[in-house]
Amino acid sequence: MKPTIIFPDPNSADDDGMLAIGGELSPEFILSAYIQGIFPWFNPGDPILWWSPNPRLVLFPGNFKISGSLKQLIRSGKFTIKTDTCFEDVIENCSMAPRHGQNGTWITEEMKKAYIGLYHLGFAHSFETFQNENLVGGLYGLSIGKAFFGESMFYKSSDASKFALFHLVEFCKKNNFEFIDAQQPTKHLKSLGAIEMERPEFLKMLKNSLKHKSQTGKWTL
Repeated sequence: MKPTIIFPDPNSADDDGMLAIGGELSPEFILSAYIQGIFPWFNPGDPILWWSPNPRLVLFPGNFKISGSLKQLIRSGKFTIKTDTCFEDVIENCSMAPRHGQNGTWITEEMKKAYIGLYHLGFAHSFETFQNENLVGGLYGLSIGKAFFGESMFYKSSDASKFALFHLVEFCKKNNFEFIDAQQPTKHLKSLGAIEMERPEFLKMLKNSLKHKSQTGKWTL
């Protein structure tokens, strides 16, 4: 898959990663951005901002660290997992989840509409954690080639988002995905095995992953 919208060279961005201003949140723009290692992120009322940070946080599926408590949770049957059954509910809950050091949300109504559109096109996916038939956690992101670009997670019950992440990792292993892009470094994801990668190295890895056909359409486990 090749981009139809050409952005500035990501390596021209500073380490914070802000690369371009403007454009639109159409599927064409967003998919072209991700293919080039760029993603949108901006606050309500701001123009659309496009980013390619350095370093980049990446989780290789085989490096995911499963703690003893998570193993116990998986065996317990407390939660069940589904994929692509309530994408709109997942992104809505992610938009309302409190973020440390942030007021409000970057998942604006415009962003929700854009990613829901990508879901209907088969590029965006959600992993959904249920407890007694109630949605209590989950995550969503984009899939292009053999790369999964994680966008956001939420939980209403302890470890519900981690449970969803475990199943994303298992899906990636089963389907030979090469990496999960976690974008910005966080202590939480580092504790689960994610590592920081210099931008040129990330872009090279991304280019190779895009040689594979995208696994579009609704996913099932």
